[in-house]
Amino acid sequence: MTRCVSTQVGCAMGCRICRTAAIGFRRNLRAGEIVSQLLVVRRHVPDARITNLVFMGMGEPLANLVNTVNAIRVLTHPNGPGISWRRLTVSTSGLVPGIRELARRVRAKLAVSLNAVTDEQRSAIMPVNDRYPIAELLQAVRDYPLPRRDRVAIEYVLIRGFNDSDADARQLVRILNPIRAKVNLIALNDQGLPDLRAPEPERVLRFQEILMSRSLITIIRRSRGRDILAACGQLAGKGTSGL
Repeated sequence: MTRCVSTQVGCAMGCRICRTAAIGFRRNLRAGEIVSQLLVVRRHVPDARITNLVFMGMGEPLANLVNTVNAIRVLTHPNGPGISWRRLTVSTSGLVPGIRELARRVRAKLAVSLNAVTDEQRSAIMPVNDRYPIAELLQAVRDYPLPRRDRVAIEYVLIRGFNDSDADARQLVRILNPIRAKVNLIALNDQGLPDLRAPEPERVLRFQEILMSRSLITIIRRSRGRDILAACGQLAGKGTSGL
């Protein structure tokens, strides 16, 4: 069972595929507040055996690097929750200096939200690409220290008619070829995003088929919590104004 934790209230990254961007950045969470997101579940849902943690909730973990690192140190400490670093993943929209600094400070698995195969395409939905374009980002991913059998997770949100074509799939294989990576495909959660739409299920399957035919491990992620706007890219709670 995996627990998704937030590192910020709001987010400053401005990604068009994420509703959190609409509320902007409010503040960084302290390390104790990050850790408490696991402890609250353990206290109130004692039968929930949390085995994995992903820093993939609200906010950009590497924009709150000090508190993210300190939280990881507490979460993995034998006198604390004792989570193995192999079961802890930090997800980033692509802050290259943060990726390199994270590798220097702690051990954690890495996930990168790529979501496009060209700089023009990625910059249209992720402003961070203007600072750290795809080639620079993928070089940092290649340099990230991994145990021999581990892979970096590449998150790819599929958007109808934008990044979900057969040509996009083939290009994704090409740019990931030098990297030990696996791809998580996520159909866009398009509620509240008037100009973007999710692809048809058949298109998602076709995209996966192309990647896997080129020996690229590819998993289709099923979003949960869509009915309460709590799925990937939907975190924009109405009660955050005072935090």
